[in-house]
Amino acid sequence: MKHHIFSSLSLLLLILQFFTLTQAQTATAPAPSGPTNITKILEKAGQFTTLIRLMKVTQVGDQINTQLNNSNQGMTVFAPTDNAFSNLKSGTINSLSAQQQVQLVQFHVLPNFISMTQFQTVSNPLRTQAGDASPGEFPLNVTTSGNQVNVSTGVDDATVANTIYTDGQLAVYQVDKVLQPLSIFAAPAPAMAPAPASLKSKRKSPAALSPSSGNDDSPVDDSGAESIAMHAMAVLVIGVSLFVFWL
Repeated sequence: MKHHIFSSLSLLLLILQFFTLTQAQTATAPAPSGPTNITKILEKAGQFTTLIRLMKVTQVGDQINTQLNNSNQGMTVFAPTDNAFSNLKSGTINSLSAQQQVQLVQFHVLPNFISMTQFQTVSNPLRTQAGDASPGEFPLNVTTSGNQVNVSTGVDDATVANTIYTDGQLAVYQVDKVLQPLSIFAAPAPAMAPAPASLKSKRKSPAALSPSSGNDDSPVDDSGAESIAMHAMAVLVIGVSLFVFWL
């Protein structure tokens, strides 16, 4: 009986030891890393509340996450701080249409990964997710001076303050201004002053030149006056002749 009890206890101890070892191995195994999420990266960094809200409203954040997790193309994001958005004219963002808000956020996203050192050799203008980089549309130009990277849109100039996140596929850089694309924020061309009205020609129409028109500028017919003058001259000559005859 004692041998049976001892065997049962030994078996129970072996089972408990195996279970404990299994649990310990499970607890210490590294958890699989989750998919890249741009909004979580920005939330962790702080001071990007406005950009996060815009990414959610326009669904550009979801587009970035989908592209990052389904391709190896890589992406670069310029992230303006809340302070950068507050420096815009009051009501600027709310005055934009839904499409313009999408374009504004996409203008801050490059469809490829660019490290800080690669900014020194990139070709301008950079292509963004917003669309055409031709003048007047969405041109984005980068210039470098030492370790400083400046970004120009044609409307404003921003400076890359620091690197928020980089993993070889996604790079997120903090910028001190909201990048304003020309196609949305370009100042309207000044209105052209109306051309001075040309002086009307004083030339008279053919009808006005007609003698029958009664116009004061019509030519005067002098034939009647000449006839009267000749008649008076003849009378004067006859009168003078008669006067001489009577003398």
